[in-house]
Amino acid sequence: MADRGYGRGRGRGDGGGRGGPSRGGSFPPGRGGGDRGGRGGYRGGGDRGGGDRGGFRGGGDRGRGGGDRGRGGGDRGGRGGGRPPPQVYTPPTGGVPVPDAKVKAVEAARQKARKSPEFVMSSLSLDASAVLPARPGYGSEGQPIAVYANYVELLPRSDLTLYSYDISEVKPEVVGKKRTQVVRLMITEAPELDNYRGDMVTDFKSTLISRKKLDLVAEGNRVIEVTYKAEGEDSPREKAPKYKITVKYTKTLAVGDLMAFLTSTNPSTRYDSKLEMIQGLNIFLKHWAKSNNNVATIGASKTFSMTGSAEKFDLGRGLTALRGFFTSVRAATNRILVNVNVSHGAFYNEGKLAALIEAFNGRPDKSGWRSLEKFLKRVRVRTTHLKEKKNKKGEVIHRAKTIYGLAKPTDGRGSDHPPQVQEFAGGPRQVKFWLEDRSPAPASAPAPASSVPGTEPSQAASKKKGKGKGGRGKVEAPAAVGPQPASAGTGRYISVFDHFKNTYNITCSDNYPVVNVGTEKNPSYLPAEVCIVLPGQSAMAKLNGDQTRNMIRFAVRGPWLNATSIVNQGLLTGGLSTETNPLLAQFGIGARQDLITVPARVLPEPKVFYRNNKSVNVAFGSWNMENVMFNKPGNLKTWSWLSIQDWKRPNYTFNDVAATVANFSASLAKNGVTVEQKAFDGREIKLNSPSDPELDTIFKKASQRPLDLLLIILPGRDKSDNTELYSYIKTLGDTKHGIHTICVVGSKFTSERGQDQYFANVALKFNLKLGGNNQMVEPSRLSFLNEDKTMVIGIDVTHPSPGSSSHAPSVAGMVASTDKHFGQWPGRLSIQETARQEMVSDLKEMMKGSLKNWINIGKHGSLPENVLVYRDGVSEGQYQTVYDEEVPLLREAFMEMYPADLTKRNLPRLTVIIVGKRHHTRFYPSQAKDMDRGGNCKQGTVVDSGVTEEGMWDFFLQSHAVIQGTGRPAHYVVLLDEIFRDRAKKLKSANPRDTPANELERITQALCYSYSRATKAVSICTPAYHADILCERARRYMADLFEGSSDDASSIATGVTATITVHPKLENTMFYI
Repeated sequence: MADRGYGRGRGRGDGGGRGGPSRGGSFPPGRGGGDRGGRGGYRGGGDRGGGDRGGFRGGGDRGRGGGDRGRGGGDRGGRGGGRPPPQVYTPPTGGVPVPDAKVKAVEAARQKARKSPEFVMSSLSLDASAVLPARPGYGSEGQPIAVYANYVELLPRSDLTLYSYDISEVKPEVVGKKRTQVVRLMITEAPELDNYRGDMVTDFKSTLISRKKLDLVAEGNRVIEVTYKAEGEDSPREKAPKYKITVKYTKTLAVGDLMAFLTSTNPSTRYDSKLEMIQGLNIFLKHWAKSNNNVATIGASKTFSMTGSAEKFDLGRGLTALRGFFTSVRAATNRILVNVNVSHGAFYNEGKLAALIEAFNGRPDKSGWRSLEKFLKRVRVRTTHLKEKKNKKGEVIHRAKTIYGLAKPTDGRGSDHPPQVQEFAGGPRQVKFWLEDRSPAPASAPAPASSVPGTEPSQAASKKKGKGKGGRGKVEAPAAVGPQPASAGTGRYISVFDHFKNTYNITCSDNYPVVNVGTEKNPSYLPAEVCIVLPGQSAMAKLNGDQTRNMIRFAVRGPWLNATSIVNQGLLTGGLSTETNPLLAQFGIGARQDLITVPARVLPEPKVFYRNNKSVNVAFGSWNMENVMFNKPGNLKTWSWLSIQDWKRPNYTFNDVAATVANFSASLAKNGVTVEQKAFDGREIKLNSPSDPELDTIFKKASQRPLDLLLIILPGRDKSDNTELYSYIKTLGDTKHGIHTICVVGSKFTSERGQDQYFANVALKFNLKLGGNNQMVEPSRLSFLNEDKTMVIGIDVTHPSPGSSSHAPSVAGMVASTDKHFGQWPGRLSIQETARQEMVSDLKEMMKGSLKNWINIGKHGSLPENVLVYRDGVSEGQYQTVYDEEVPLLREAFMEMYPADLTKRNLPRLTVIIVGKRHHTRFYPSQAKDMDRGGNCKQGTVVDSGVTEEGMWDFFLQSHAVIQGTGRPAHYVVLLDEIFRDRAKKLKSANPRDTPANELERITQALCYSYSRATKAVSICTPAYHADILCERARRYMADLFEGSSDDASSIATGVTATITVHPKLENTMFYI
């Protein structure tokens, strides 16, 4: 993305010179200059609901959530008329369906069987090898209610059998859309499969599912040869390539076997092919969408209608948001379900490439060409300068080409006649290619296709020629014209402009750069005017601030609106209706056309205490700190402030900031922070760029002073306008100079409107960075954690996002409590050994460091008896890997840190709980009395039955009050348990509060109220939340790698990685807050 600049203009400072006057005396003089601004936020799409986390990072739906602020009419809300009042979702048939009694009966029968003598020992014994332990019971605390879940029941015929085949081996190897077409040709045209048309579905990648056994591969494998032709072509081209696909039988999957397992009341019943069966049903469900040209698919599970009725929204800068749907088959007690959720995605504007370039750049000039190249990379286009070709059906055959980049002077380097490109992103007059002259041909005869760029040769010929000396450059037309050896004849250089003027009478504009649809070694050029961007192409790059705000405006909607969209549009788009998907009837699979209801409970809110055990009024998951002080105040000794201004006229002055800092200092003292002296004289500076070396100089002098903390006032509307600057500040403070930094937005910090609340929020961060403890949660809600014998751990791993450099690493973060008050969570970071590595490789040393903090910071005389781990960011398919790879590393740390007498007693006891927040399960109130002010389920809503499997211990908890939009509950899955069952065995209590299920749900909810950076409950429990924030901070240190793959990324990767180590002065603090 282009770097947008902090302000809309680049006006000069009011003090003249390079930076205007430098104010105050504690820092060196500031330098002026503009700055480039930040990169923004949203990268992906869910329903944008329910979170409490600040900006959007994509991939998954991680945002703060939001309300109904969409523009336009219908169900998008209105722009000027306020939000629609909250409603309860009403099903098409009316009324409220009750939760399925059969499901409840099977759950109860299985639980009863588990309590029989033969199961008691296995359910309550300490078994270190028990991964994903069976559910010890269902929770019972809280007010019982019924809620809708965004699931529909799948109804396959009980005698349906699916046969699974592996088709991953294709020779020669082919990937991407071409592989999709090769597989499509096999299942639709291969004569060997004539008897199975309509019986096969596929993921178009590696698996084929058939409802009839393919007799041709009954014994061993079968190789099927396919002659390639592009989609829409009637027949293959001359010398078209041939591909051989090996079809291997893998498994027979009987739906009846899966249903027998799900409906069984015997806990010992097993079905070892459950994952393969679910995968087969998912492939069946997605096949229709992947075969439909009116549906765009992202990944394996998201579908977007491309018809005129599709809901869309202009995001700006060449992107459009579409509303689509996520679908996934799930196994549940007594039934098979399909999870259907509203999803949103950013797509490239279809149409003229020139218009897309103008929309991205704002004007057709050469500012930001590097960003434009990154934006256009891998965009698929068709051309308009050649005569259309049609197939026998009268359909136009489009030959799509993929943009590799813009023209570069280095294109085709090393070839006999490399293209002549005057400068990067050269226009049609600045880019010349070698035009080969051939032997004279009769005047009436056309020149051979391969000799005249701008004509279309056979695919085979161009492929063969492409293996020659290569790279001389050519003009696309639209199939690649292969490079010719120099000995083929004489020739001359001609510009793209002259070639298209002479050959097609097309006058190309100098305003647009030429695009390369070949490669850097073997370039092929097209002017923008002859390119049309194909529809349905998702944009994976991170959105900027304005685009993020537009996406929120479109995506944020009330839960009743999303539920209605799922039933009215989602079932159609997702292939769950016979109106659109004929395969349902052919395979004998049905789907109910409404959402299910499930039992739920609303847990009571815990109390929150401040200094001197003074409680506050907790309502709707939040509270305020009026007339209370921090439970344990920090001590602020030496501090100062720095105001960074941009080049437009600021709406506050240096004196405004100085006065505001003085008022803020008084506010700190009011909240209980010990302020030993007023802030040192602050400074105001203007920077030439977000990474201006002047900042490094300032930090260096501040560290020599030394300062405990530096308050930095940022320009712009919010922090998303200063992403690059913010990253640089945190890198300097946290890793290089060892100074705590807190950033505020100047326009908000100096504004009198809402200033008290803004000050209070900033004070929360101050106290945590200074080692204080802001609040305590009601001890009884924390159960045995209040005995001060349990350390709680949060672990997360952050991975490179789409658009990141290929050298960007994965980073692991661990936070750990230091005492029973759960106010301080020092964090540790570790670079993973390989990119996208989820398992934490340095976990042992991180764990040992946290145990040392328990002794040193928590002032304990002994190590904890229990270690409760909340592991964030793990997908279902990785549960076993976490158990196999991470749990042993934790145990190794225990063996090295604990004395022999404790390890012989099997201490510490370890429980590992997976925290899922990127799932697509949503719950909607079924009655008005059960909804909150925004139409969502109330905070404290817990669901552990109806959409779960009885044999696995998991639950969904919506712990927070949803600010706006549709709430997303957290999903907690017990991977390993040595704590809760052991306590139940020892207590032998008849009190329902003491059951493992109730105790775990109660503790997890309480930990959502111990998050000290806000006066509200958060959406995932505090340790997982802090680990997530810690990993996000690591991304700031490596922003050059995570936020874009620059040309020199490989050269800086080593240097960036080397500086990831947190400064020793901060490493045992909450520096990441």
